[in-house]
Amino acid sequence: MILRALSFLQLLYALGFMLFAVTLGRPADAAATDAAVVLTGGPGRIEHGVQVLRDRQAKRLLVSGTDPAVTKEDLARFLPRSDRLLRCCVDLDSTSVDTRSNAEEAGRWLAKNQYRSFRLITSDWHMLRARYEFHRVLGDKYQLVPDGVRSQPSFLILFGEYNKYLLRRVAVLLEL
Repeated sequence: MILRALSFLQLLYALGFMLFAVTLGRPADAAATDAAVVLTGGPGRIEHGVQVLRDRQAKRLLVSGTDPAVTKEDLARFLPRSDRLLRCCVDLDSTSVDTRSNAEEAGRWLAKNQYRSFRLITSDWHMLRARYEFHRVLGDKYQLVPDGVRSQPSFLILFGEYNKYLLRRVAVLLEL
């Protein structure tokens, strides 16, 4: 009986992983939002956030989780022809250290600026957990538009992220 139960759990785990791997976050449509929040930590995220501003799909951008030593001037060197946008429309957050604190800081920023909708920009493989954390912190106060940056994640990245997501769900369930 115990062996069957463990086999069933293992099968559920494997099916869940396969579902996770084939339903990664997708790029958002062209719908405009009040703001955009970029979570640092992966290639192409900040570039995509700046492009969202250029395309006028958001009025302002929060780059959450930046190193405290990073300045807008540093980003301007990294992103040619973006210095005007960076000066006028980008805020840097260096207080966030993980996805949960990204959501908390973004919530304060959204409230301060009185925004009602935002585009969440992160890697496609990170979107499920990011959306979960943002929903837990912000509830339904804001319209969240997921905007996954396409990537080529390895099996190890997918496996690690799936396990982080499951562990976070269990931790919340157990109120840890």
